[in-house]
This record gives sequence, C-alpha cells and structure tokens, in this order.
Amino acid sequence: MRPPRSDRPRAGRRASGPNAGQGLGQSSGQKRGGKPGWRKDPTAGPRPGSSPGRKADAAGATRQPERGAEAGFRKPIRPSRPKPEPERAPHVPAPQRRPRNMPPPSGRPSEEMRIAKALARAGLCSRREAERWIEEGRVKVNGKKITSPALDVDLSDRIEVDGKPLPDAEPIRLWRYHKPRGLVTTHRDPEGRPTVFEKLPPEMPRVMSIGRLDLNTEGLLLLTNDGALARHLELPATGWLRRYRVRAHGKVEQAALDKLKNGVEIEGVRYGPVEATLDREQGHNIWITMALREGKNREVRKILNHLGLDVNRLIRVSYGPFQLLDLEPGAVDPVRRKVIADQLGPRLARELGLVDRENDAEARRTRARKPKDAT
Repeated sequence: MRPPRSDRPRAGRRASGPNAGQGLGQSSGQKRGGKPGWRKDPTAGPRPGSSPGRKADAAGATRQPERGAEAGFRKPIRPSRPKPEPERAPHVPAPQRRPRNMPPPSGRPSEEMRIAKALARAGLCSRREAERWIEEGRVKVNGKKITSPALDVDLSDRIEVDGKPLPDAEPIRLWRYHKPRGLVTTHRDPEGRPTVFEKLPPEMPRVMSIGRLDLNTEGLLLLTNDGALARHLELPATGWLRRYRVRAHGKVEQAALDKLKNGVEIEGVRYGPVEATLDREQGHNIWITMALREGKNREVRKILNHLGLDVNRLIRVSYGPFQLLDLEPGAVDPVRRKVIADQLGPRLARELGLVDRENDAEARRTRARKPKDAT
C-alpha cells in the first residue's frame, strides 16, 4: 500500500523514520545500487559499466590496468628536454662612429711632445703600451717606421698607427666608477679573471684608472681618458686624501689606532701617517674609518693585519674631493669639466687644456674688477 503523501521523503533531503533508505532520499552510508549501510569493499572489482580503475589480483594487491585502445587511454606524451643555451661570446664595445660633419683625423699632435705621449693623448693607449707598440714597429712618423720612443713630434709631423692616421686628441674627461668586488683593475689579466674595463658600459671610450683597487676591494675608482691627468692624480705629492671604510675581524683599542698618525714600518716598508677611527663593534667584527695619502699596494690590509686584525671588507668612499655617495655598484658617473678644472687649479688646468687661455684671462680680469670687502 502506498504511504501517505506527508510520509514520503522529499527529493534532496535525507530520509528519516521507518522509510529511511527507500525512495529518493538516501543515507550517507548508502550508494546508488547498494543497500542501506553498504560500503564498497576496496578489494572488490569494478562494477559493471563503471570506468576502469585499479584491478585487484588474486592476492588482493592492486595493479594498474593495461593501457591500450580497449581501456581508452592515449599514449603518454614524452616531455621535451630543455635545449642548452648557446655560449655567448664576450661583449666587445662597438667602435664609436665619427659624425658626418666632423673632418677625418689629421694624424698630427696638438703640440710638441714625445711620441708616446701623443699616442696616449689621442686615447689609443697608455704611455707604457705606446712604448711597446713603438718597439713592435706599429708606429710610423712621416711614413717611416720608428722603433724607439725617444722622439719628439709636433704639428708638422704625421703619425700613423697600424697604417691609420693618429686620431685627434680627445677632450680630457673624468668619471666616478663604483667598482664591485671580484674585478681586477687591469686591461688584461693573465689568469683570465674579469676586469673592470670589461664591465664598463659599451658607450664608454677607452679609459684608464687613477690608481688601483685590488680584487676584493670595492668602492670609488676614478677613470680618465688622459694619461697625464691619471699620473698627476695618483702621485702622493698631489696630497689628495683617500678615505676607506673597513670591516675587520678582531679587537683593537683606539689608542693603538692613534699611534698610526706617526706612520708605521712593516717588514722593512715604511708607511706614512694614517688617520684611523674606531666607529663601532658588530659582533666579532669592528668598523674602522681610515684616511691616508700614499695608497701603496694593499696598505690598509697590511697595517691592520700588523695590529692583529683580519680585514673582510674594504670600501673606498672618497678620493680627494670626489665622493662615492650613493653611486650604485657598477655605475659610472661623469664629472663636469669645470669641477675638474677647479680641483686641479688654474696652472695645471691650463697645462692639460681644461681651460682656454682666453677664458682664463677673462676670469682673472673679472676677479680683479670685483671690489674688495671692507675691513
């Protein structure tokens, strides 16, 4: 007999009462086609009409069904192997193109000077490299090959290097460069280590460094395209102060650092006065600010090692009036021509061609016309 309408369970609701498990409502333990409270045996095979799953063998262990057309499986796609990246050739800066309205190089020096200096002023190489080029027979003066750098040339001489006329002397320029760690300050390293000049931007002309920083030293490095300027700025007689920030492992008292003001002799080498200030302690390390004027090879490391300290980081923060400031590692920043002339002084600026004689004379007349302050 059909139960009353109110006793029939509604679709989508769990049945309760004596009719639980019957009709549309099913309990949580009941599956379609089963009985109330029935749960599937994991060792049982698949039901008729169901999708093929894992089959159980006689021992009860499950195994993967055969993959084939009967089972409806596709052949698995083998993932492609990543192709190895091709080796990149080292970057070689492209030669700068001469503007169309600029005349070709004359091959003549700007004034009377030594042949090696003329090659260096043209921006081709340093003086030492120029002397080596001359000895190799790569330089000609007035069509004749020369083998000795003991030769003066002037405006009447025509110079050729590797068969090409000598480029006109470029204006003197100066750059601030933040040298990262791990770069050697040389144009060619026999050990094949990366150099500073290989990492410069491609638009940079051929430059040379003013002084050097060793492999593990970072910070400010000045670059220029003029050998005479580089030689003048790196001499201790110039008197420019080089300032460093040093992190070292160990302990030292300020009294021991104060004794460095009178200089120190280490292994037969005399080092000049050094200003050293103990800034702070950081765990087993200390930070020291050091200032010196000579800049001998590994001078800071040797002096602190003499005091029982092991330097693990060395940063040059200034070179004379030029500061590192917030220059990013690997970045290059040009110094304005007027700043260079002001720091070198009027006499040296005129010798290097940084200030025209007419403009300098006009500046002197302007200063002479200024009224003196009343005393």
